[in-house]
Parts: sequence; structure tokens; C-alpha cells
Amino acid sequence: MPPTAVHFNGSVNLPDTETVFRELVTQVPVGVRRLPDGETGDRQNWIFFQLQKFRQTQGIEEADVSNQFAEKRQPIPKVRLAEGADPSLIPWPDLGYATAYHESFQTFQRLRKEGSLPNVRFQAQYPTPLASVSAYFVEEDQQRVEAPYQAALFADLDRLLATVPHDQLAVQWDVAVEFSILEGGFVTAPWQSLDTIVQRLVECVHRVPRDVPVGMHLCYGDNEHQHFVEPESLWTQVRLVNAVTEAAERRVNWFSFTVPQDKREPSFFEPLGELRAARESELYFALVPYYPARQEPGTTDTQVRLIDEHLGRAEWGICTECGMARAEQTDIPTLLEKHREILAAYAR
Repeated sequence: MPPTAVHFNGSVNLPDTETVFRELVTQVPVGVRRLPDGETGDRQNWIFFQLQKFRQTQGIEEADVSNQFAEKRQPIPKVRLAEGADPSLIPWPDLGYATAYHESFQTFQRLRKEGSLPNVRFQAQYPTPLASVSAYFVEEDQQRVEAPYQAALFADLDRLLATVPHDQLAVQWDVAVEFSILEGGFVTAPWQSLDTIVQRLVECVHRVPRDVPVGMHLCYGDNEHQHFVEPESLWTQVRLVNAVTEAAERRVNWFSFTVPQDKREPSFFEPLGELRAARESELYFALVPYYPARQEPGTTDTQVRLIDEHLGRAEWGICTECGMARAEQTDIPTLLEKHREILAAYAR
């Protein structure tokens, strides 16, 4: 069946949380089940927010990146454990997510009481622990730091769960660096495999109580709307979804898939025939293009048809490939309008 719902992956390039909430429900009045706060302010550039925290932490210091790339590319900032630092004793600062979401939820509640928001859940996004560690710690320290940092990030999530009513909350794990590792992108971790990555993702899923919906955003990065690796098909995403679904002891309530805006060949979508997500899991596909004017006419029709061929009568929805933080602020109304247009075009 055609797409009937909309999912917002998290970030939105608008000035503040209240503006994000109001714009999302005004521009896309139907098909929305959860609302993110837009990850405004310091969280706008995704895990760079955590790099700032690492730089403030005793026992962690800047690493030399002068020889990071042979080619002329902007080096990725790196940190390392200070000499003699015990990673198990690192005094992690407030990682910032629960604090920010608690404040955003106050705005969410106020707008709900005013009648300005529909009956939807407040959606909080977290990067996986592996993401920040693999992206910013030097390779030789990553395995030593990962477990202590995961404990700190999970503790931050626990604080959020203690302050926001579970019947109003949903939690999304952003899965991006994992695809860079699996597909040979900008982050490499030779000791990681699909099995070890799935194990870590299942731990993330299990950390969210069963009475709180949990989802996964499957992402290939967004550097000026370019991926760290162009997926040749949905195969890696499907494999990961199947493995997590099989291993998890609770349902993953939604998955959002990356679909580059120019992909319209049948081979890209064929792996959906092997998808084994739970029947109740919501599925979203990135059919909302960042650059509509550059998309070949008829592409969305072809994408919808190919997805339908594999999903049959299953319900599904649409999203953007990543969030909307890297879009120009002046482009946000057009992107939101495109969500509305696609739903309307296939409404029955």
C-alpha cells in the first residue's frame, strides 16, 4: 500500500524547540506519531556535541591529527586517554542529553496543554555509544573507553526515563557510524563485525523499557547531503534490521531506512524481499529529497512502486535520509511541504 505516515529523524535547522514543534505540526498535520525537539543549539551537529564533552573531561586530551589523511581532506578531531588515565575511573561530565530533553519536554507539555500539539509522543534521539567513541577517540583507545562511556550514556538515558512519563516518550537510537564501519567509510574498526555491532545495538534497544517505544534511524551520514559511502542497495540495512529483530527480546517499534534521492533501479530495493522486521514494526523510507529540483521526474513514483512490490499490504511511511539540521533554514518549509505532498499524492 502507498505511504501513510511520516517520521522525523530528529534534527531540524530552526531557531528553537518551540519553533520546531509548531512548524512540524503546522506543515505536516497528518501522519505524524512522534515529535522530536529538533536537536537545536549545541546538539545541532550530532555527535560533535559529545566531542565537546570529551574535551571537558579529566583524563582525556587532544590527539595529534596532522598525519590523519594522505589526501587533502579536513582532518577529523580526535581525543585520546591521557598518559596513565584509567578509563574505568574517568569522571564523565553531564553528557547533556537528558538535561536538554527535560527542558524540551517542558515546552512540549505546555504546547500540548494549549492545544497546539496533537496527541503524539515526545521523541528523544541518542547516538549509539559506539558512534561517539569510534568517531573521536584514537583507534588504540576505543576498546578501552567504549564500556565506561556506554555506562555514562546509558545513565543519561536513565535520567531522561526518570523525568519524562513513559506514556508520552519515545526513544530513537541513531545508527550511522556503524554503517561506516560495515561499508568501509570514514570510520574503521577492524575488530568490529556485523555480529559485534548487532550485539551493541541490542544492548541499546534493551536499555529502553518495554513501555517506551524504541526505534532505529539507519543513516549513511550527511555531509552537505553527501554520504560517507553510497549504499549500492538496501542489503546492509536489511541484514542489520533482521539481525537486531532476531536477537532483541523486545520489539523495535520503528526503523527508518536510507534511500538516496536518485535511487530508482529495482536492484536497490530487492533486499526488501528478505526483510524480517516484526509485523508491528513501523517502516519508514527516505523518499523526501533534500534537493527536489535535482531529482529526475517520476523517481518518487518508481520508489513507491518498488517498495510496495516487496512490502505488499504492509503499511509504511516516509522520512528524509538524515535529519534536517544540515539543510539551510530557508529550505525547511520546502522540505516539510514535500512530506505533505508525497502523502497527499498517494492518499486513498
